[in-house]
Amino acid sequence: MTRYEIVKRSVALITLTNPPVNALSSAVRLALSKNVERAMGDPEVTAVVICGENGTFCGGADIREFSEPLQGPPLLPLLDAVEAGEKPVVAAIEGVALGGGFELALFCHYRVAHYKSRLGLPEVTLGILPAAGATQRLPRLIGIPASLQMITTGQHILAQEALKLGILDQVTQKNVCEVAVEFALGAVGMSGA
Repeated sequence: MTRYEIVKRSVALITLTNPPVNALSSAVRLALSKNVERAMGDPEVTAVVICGENGTFCGGADIREFSEPLQGPPLLPLLDAVEAGEKPVVAAIEGVALGGGFELALFCHYRVAHYKSRLGLPEVTLGILPAAGATQRLPRLIGIPASLQMITTGQHILAQEALKLGILDQVTQKNVCEVAVEFALGAVGMSGA
């Protein structure tokens, strides 16, 4: 459900592989948790990039699991581990980062997106509030008025608007995973790691 590889000799590239939208199913959460732990524990790894397969970062929770008891690790402890990691973690957003996928990106230290990407918290359209930290992290990033607009309407925003708001650190027209890897290498220098 995820692929792990080392690129540029020191960057752990973790790719979500759960078509069609790389939903955060129990299997994906488990694999992602293990790979984040692996990257953080590897002394050769200096930074981590999380991306999605097939032109999509992450469409959020796997709604097929909503009617069942929680299986696998909960999302919030996984996101906390990403945020607390001592190595820079960069989200490489392509296609969409929605719901839990957007929350995953918010917990990363940096966010790089393809210019055609869309970000948002559509849960409210299902009668659900974002429950994995977006209601705290988004206001910290962009302030309360803009956050309330995104949280309460469920509207998606385009990458350029997200960049202007301060959600993203970089927008590119190139291969977003490759750009994010270069960004991560630069972030290692910024963090002093």
